[in-house]
Amino acid sequence: MRKPEVSEELARRVVDALHHALDVDLAPQDALIAVSTRDGVDYQCNLAMSLGKRLGRPPREVASAIVAHLRIDDVAEPPEIAGPGFLNFVLRREWLEDRVAALSDDARLGVDPVTEPRRIALDYSSPNVAKEMHVGHLRSSVIGDAISRLLRFAGHEVLPHNHLGDWGTPFGMLIEHLLDEPPAGPSGIGDLNAFYQAARRKFDSDEAFATRSRERVVKLQSGDEPTLATWQELVDESTRHFNDVYHLLGIALTDADIYGESFYNPYLGKVVDELEADGLTELSDGAVCVFPEGFHNREGDRLPLIVRKSDGGYGYAATDLATAKYWTTERGATDLLYVVGTPQAQHFAMVFAVCRAAGWLEGVHAEHIGFGSVLGADGKVMRTRAGETIKLADLLAEAVSQAADVVAERSELGADEQREVARAVGIGAVKYADLSGDRERDYVFDWDRMLAKDGNTSVYLQYAHARIESILAKAGEHDTAPVSLGQPAERALALTLLRFGEAVRSATVTYAPHKLCTYLYDTAVTFSRFYEQCPVLSAETPHLRASRVQLATLTSRTLVLGLELLGIEAPRRL
Repeated sequence: MRKPEVSEELARRVVDALHHALDVDLAPQDALIAVSTRDGVDYQCNLAMSLGKRLGRPPREVASAIVAHLRIDDVAEPPEIAGPGFLNFVLRREWLEDRVAALSDDARLGVDPVTEPRRIALDYSSPNVAKEMHVGHLRSSVIGDAISRLLRFAGHEVLPHNHLGDWGTPFGMLIEHLLDEPPAGPSGIGDLNAFYQAARRKFDSDEAFATRSRERVVKLQSGDEPTLATWQELVDESTRHFNDVYHLLGIALTDADIYGESFYNPYLGKVVDELEADGLTELSDGAVCVFPEGFHNREGDRLPLIVRKSDGGYGYAATDLATAKYWTTERGATDLLYVVGTPQAQHFAMVFAVCRAAGWLEGVHAEHIGFGSVLGADGKVMRTRAGETIKLADLLAEAVSQAADVVAERSELGADEQREVARAVGIGAVKYADLSGDRERDYVFDWDRMLAKDGNTSVYLQYAHARIESILAKAGEHDTAPVSLGQPAERALALTLLRFGEAVRSATVTYAPHKLCTYLYDTAVTFSRFYEQCPVLSAETPHLRASRVQLATLTSRTLVLGLELLGIEAPRRL
């Protein structure tokens, strides 16, 4: 049986005391227990402040009543009532030592799987066929992968689906161009962007080609086998490009996770028919629309979700409705999560509203996990000097190249190992820069900042881990001994290590990887202070040496596991 997190244990004791003192029942998660920022205090409870208003009693009086019935002597010192009614807790040294020692035999470092796992359909990455992945695909891929890792670690079943843009009118143009100019060699289409741009130029300047392209769209949509075969060549060629990027990024998407727009094409007509049968649609300028309640433009007019265009074609809305219906009714998903840029927030809100009206989201949680843009130094969306979108493969190659220079400055590794470390450092820097800030905000892409050895960067964390591994290698084999927390720096490190579960849980339930990043940075900083103040290898006694080695080992494991949950490697040597 797992031991509860520190905050959970304190919360359980507080709500139990509240019940006996004032006959008030609260769930432990409502006890308002938080890590304290005050020196000499470990945790703080602010419950009496809000409860005082509710009960019409002074907060200090409420706090005193809680303390009078609080049974916590085995966990913490008698709590202090501070200010208008805060409860300050200081954990007992013996209890803290026991809890930290228990982590040594726990591969999950105190984080148990959820008791009621969910089946979560997670939509992320979603590049377009016949186009290179660009910097705009970075955030969806990196954030989606981190959320997938966190959810799986929590014990949920994750059903990733990569919603490729692989259908629609442009493919008539692309297929015709591929038939006119097939790749010369076995390596396939070398530059997808150049291929697409050449097809577009031909379409705009050659009327005969444009006519054939429009006819090819009809053949594609009617299921013409030769046309479908050529279309599949485009998809396969693009997928090879995508997979190269995923491999370099360490993104766990595979061909089995591809559910492109083409996959949902057979469902579109049925979706519209069902909406019409339910009386949810209206005709507007010849288009079949749904006007979900509560959505209006600035003039107060109702906003439509167009499910079938006036020419009989289908757009993104119909595909997204079909996607939601498929994953809930045919795949049994309990949650629908979409890792897509924040500008699509209203679109997804309208899609969810229509799905609820149609009855497709009964008992299902649907959420759009939005994120901001990657900006250049000028504060605008990041582009090349020529104003074009930056290929993601080029960006990652540059990251590895710059990391190689950073690693070479002080590394004693051989050439082969330096190359592997440079890859881990460069890719980790790009991913961590994306994950370490609030995902809903834009961030400025800055090589110097993300590759800095100081501050909240993956490089700092990787160096911290490698430094600990060096210490442990010098320590060699050692006997286990009880953890001793006699020094303030030892205690501070122990408290931080015990908060790993809280950080992971918070990052998971709020789909906010930056919370885990912040925790890992705090852990590395706290270890650095510990190492400066508490010698490990030259500790005064063998017992103290073994205790500090154990704390160092737990710190290393925490950094490795935390970075792994973010999709970032932690090399043992740098």
